[in-house]
Amino acid sequence: MNHKLNYVDFELNQIKKNNLYRKLRHSKSNQGNITINGKKLLNLSSNDYLGMPVTKIKIKQMQSSSRLVSGNDEIYKKLEEKLAKHKSQQSSLIYPTGYMANLGSITALIKKGDLILSDELNHASIIESCKLAGAKISIYKHNDMNNLTKKLKEGKMRKYIITEGIFSMDGDFSKLEEITEIADKSNAITILDDAHGDFVVGSDGRGTPNLFSVAKKIDLYISSLSKGLGSFGGYVSAQNNVIDLCINKSKSFIYTSALPSFLVEYSLKRFESNREKQRKKLELNTKLLGKGLRQIGYEIDSKSQIIPIIIGDEKTAMQFGEFLFKKSIFVQPIRYPTVPKNKARLRISVTAWLTKKDINFTLNIFEQAIKKFKI
Repeated sequence: MNHKLNYVDFELNQIKKNNLYRKLRHSKSNQGNITINGKKLLNLSSNDYLGMPVTKIKIKQMQSSSRLVSGNDEIYKKLEEKLAKHKSQQSSLIYPTGYMANLGSITALIKKGDLILSDELNHASIIESCKLAGAKISIYKHNDMNNLTKKLKEGKMRKYIITEGIFSMDGDFSKLEEITEIADKSNAITILDDAHGDFVVGSDGRGTPNLFSVAKKIDLYISSLSKGLGSFGGYVSAQNNVIDLCINKSKSFIYTSALPSFLVEYSLKRFESNREKQRKKLELNTKLLGKGLRQIGYEIDSKSQIIPIIIGDEKTAMQFGEFLFKKSIFVQPIRYPTVPKNKARLRISVTAWLTKKDINFTLNIFEQAIKKFKI
């Protein structure tokens, strides 16, 4: 007898057939390593880019409801003020995750009748947020300024340009100098997701706009506390009225429990710690690993801490990942729908945890892999 949910098995089998099946692996991370099923591996899939020492905090009473309902702990205000200054903006607002920060702020600010210009390689959270906003969406070719300029000529509605600072799957930088200049000429509003650049690049880790000297030209920043800062949560920064609008209209802020206050305190302690030493270490590790991979034959275009090795075929990417696993290196194969079909890749995340010994070990294994898989 056919059960009404039998179609689920069919869908799972199709996913497996196309080499797109995903499963959770029970693991435990410890600094630059990860242990999976008792096997210790070098972790090259962590977004804890700066690898700062663990900060100890005492867990006090935990906020367990919306900040609008159960009160607004002073610790939120303290961190939000620091984040606003960090981004050269008037105000900030903390969300439980970076995904919710995108979802909440974009849908609060943009409405039906507006036009969104979105880079074709923007993160899934941006794509979903744009759909929910109800505006007209026009996708411009990745970092193609001519295409962006052309699409900005569509109609006389309010226009928004949305891009990432460092693109999460390709590791390249957005052309922020050109984007902000184009936005100024067309009176478009600029929204930047700087999750992978924040705390990592620019003066004192102020992010990609600071790196390209356009910090004051970004209208809305969206970022993460869980990557460069190594904590948890997301936040947005903008002028006062935009943040006020988010507080009043952002569903992912209003209708969910707040980020636990002890995590806000943890983020604050990490924010106030000396991050510069770790940033310099990350910068050095990124250069060493990127240079080494190029020397052994890999085509590496990324200049950031995200280094993708494009494989193409999904099955080969999975086999490549398993080979690395057996050699005690943990790098996740990235496949559709995260990236386009036949654009599967190994996404290396460089961290400050890595030592020169770790980098040399990695290069040795990747040299074996390039010969084995003929990449």
